[in-house]
Amino acid sequence: MNFKSDSLLFKGAYATINMFGTVLPLEYTGARDEYLACRSTAWLGSALNCSPVMDISGPDAAKFLNRYCVNRDFSLMEPGQSKHAVMCNADGNMIADGVIMYKGENVWRTYWLAPVIFYYTLSCGMDVKGEWKNDEYFFQLDGPKSLEILEEATQTDLHDIKFAKNRTVKINGTDMVVHRLGMSGGLAYELHGNAEDAETAYAKLREVTEKYGGKMQGFRNYTYLNHTPAGYPNQFQHFCYDVYNSCDPGLAAFAKENCPPQFFAGSAQEDQNALHVTPYDIGWGYLVNMNHDFVGKEALAAAKAAKAKKMVTLEWNADDVADVFASQFRGREVTPYDPIEAYHDGYNGSSPMPTRGDWVVADDGTKIGVACGRTYAFHEQHMISLCSMKTEYAVEGKEYRVLWGRPEYPVKEIRVKVAQFPYYNEEYRNETFDTEKIPHPNF
Repeated sequence: MNFKSDSLLFKGAYATINMFGTVLPLEYTGARDEYLACRSTAWLGSALNCSPVMDISGPDAAKFLNRYCVNRDFSLMEPGQSKHAVMCNADGNMIADGVIMYKGENVWRTYWLAPVIFYYTLSCGMDVKGEWKNDEYFFQLDGPKSLEILEEATQTDLHDIKFAKNRTVKINGTDMVVHRLGMSGGLAYELHGNAEDAETAYAKLREVTEKYGGKMQGFRNYTYLNHTPAGYPNQFQHFCYDVYNSCDPGLAAFAKENCPPQFFAGSAQEDQNALHVTPYDIGWGYLVNMNHDFVGKEALAAAKAAKAKKMVTLEWNADDVADVFASQFRGREVTPYDPIEAYHDGYNGSSPMPTRGDWVVADDGTKIGVACGRTYAFHEQHMISLCSMKTEYAVEGKEYRVLWGRPEYPVKEIRVKVAQFPYYNEEYRNETFDTEKIPHPNF
């Protein structure tokens, strides 16, 4: 949805960004400040208001979703349930992923599956309709105080909402869907409501968040700081969809006309296939249900059996990173390395944003994976990235090298160590945290 220029959303933001036609705050108080709020208090963010939203409906809607998604039977969903849905092509490579919520009455609302899912509604030959939606707001509240903030803002006990579940509550007299989900790895909630109620809901959420010492988070710091330490691989950051050269010529042609263009950077940038993944390559194999027929099933069965890759976290050697940074201050006779001082590879919030991938090699020079999503882990105080690595090399504690560079720069070998995945796995891990550890509200 779009916000007016005088919206409270922009108060305190020193810059904005236009993402897919939606103007959003880029940054408020800085990367470290905004990110660390999710480990101490909470941050309130608006980045996902640029989400492509499409409702799938019609007599064949469940059949359609079962055909083009790898997940368990969508006809079994009940209102208030959601799924992380994944779509693959016949090669088993991912072409879209996002959240699907069942709204009831044979309507499923999808986030980030369009425009790819729209292509299939037009070409599948089923009695199904895809309808673009711009009628809701989409805020996120993330951090150990997020539940207490939400309960005070809504005057409702929300302890009963389990991970990936949702229910509707009132905030300032308006309806709001509270969905327990987030991308920092910690306790977090997504908040949805009618677009016309956005300012009313946001005002209350911000008032209470700031009362608890929380921070506002801008688009840049949401997109590039949360997903890597949380262990949530993210489109265009840790992998790219195989749509532009897809084995489905119709999809490839549609993507070139309707999907955002892809740009690449890093030492692996010439091999775009290196950034294509199956769900099994990034730890999402548990989402694949083989009990029905779907596009890519045969290829994914082979991928499941092969166990070729495993997603890991990489810790980057501090001295090598410092050497890259220092190279730009050694005089004109020295060619500096590819800049690394930015706290992530988001290229200062530019749009469109390139996906950066740098080869990871073993001691004998064998390419064993691609490092993506490099960022500062402010909480743990390391530079880290994710890497979908050949399984036999994915041993925690083993050391390898990242070939850091682009064609216009000399390559720098940076030592990296395989670390735990997910990197953040402390008490408030959202999938496992027991909200009964937090006192219930006393209204």
